[in-house]
Amino acid sequence: MDINAIIHGISIWAIPVLLAIVLHEVAHGWVADKLGDDTARWMGRLTLNPLKHIDPIGTVLVPILLLVVGSPFLFGYAKPVPIDFRKLRRPKQDMVWVALAGPATNLLLALASTVLLYVMVRLPVTMLWLAEPVGTMCQASILINMVLCIFNLIPLPPLDGGRVAVGLLPGPAGYRLSRLEPYGFIIIVALLLTGVLQSVIGPPVLGSARILITWAVGG
Repeated sequence: MDINAIIHGISIWAIPVLLAIVLHEVAHGWVADKLGDDTARWMGRLTLNPLKHIDPIGTVLVPILLLVVGSPFLFGYAKPVPIDFRKLRRPKQDMVWVALAGPATNLLLALASTVLLYVMVRLPVTMLWLAEPVGTMCQASILINMVLCIFNLIPLPPLDGGRVAVGLLPGPAGYRLSRLEPYGFIIIVALLLTGVLQSVIGPPVLGSARILITWAVGG
C-alpha cells in the first residue's frame, strides 16, 4: 500500500473510528453514573473530547497498522472509562447494563450511519462533492461500529460480553468466569494471532455491515 493510499484511508476512517471508540466509552460511564457510580464523571471522562479517551496504541497505532496491512475491517480501543462496580446500586445486575451500554451505542451508531448513507446516495448529482466523501465515511462507520459491537459481546472478561455473562450467571459460575479477566487480553491476542478471532467475528461483522449498506444504497 503506497503512502497516498494510506493517507486516503486515514482520511476516511479517522472520524468514524474516533466517534465509535469515544462514544462507546462515554456510554459506559454515562450509564454507570445514572446507576450510582460517578467515578467517570468526577474524572472528566463523560466528555466527547477525544483527547480524554485516546490510547496511543489502541486508538492510533492499531487501526493504522490494520489499515496498512489491508485488514478487511479495522479495530481499535480507547482508554477504558473507570467504573467502580461497588458504587452501583445493585452491583451484579447493574454491571450488565453498564457493560451493554458500549455495544448498544455502537449498534445505534451503525444504524444512524445507515440512515445517513441512505440520504447521501439520494442527493442530486450537483451535491456529489458532499455525498461521495460522507457516504464513504458512513460505510466505514457501519463497519467499525459492527466490529466493536460484535467483538465486545464475546463472553470473555474484560470484554463487555464477559461482564454481561458474569452478571447473568449464577454466583459460583460467574465468579469462575470473572477470574479469567487477568488473562483475557492474552487470550484475545492468541485468538487474533491464530486467526480464530477473525473467523468467529468476521462472518457476522461483514454480513451485518453488508445488509445495512445494501439496504441504504439500494433500498
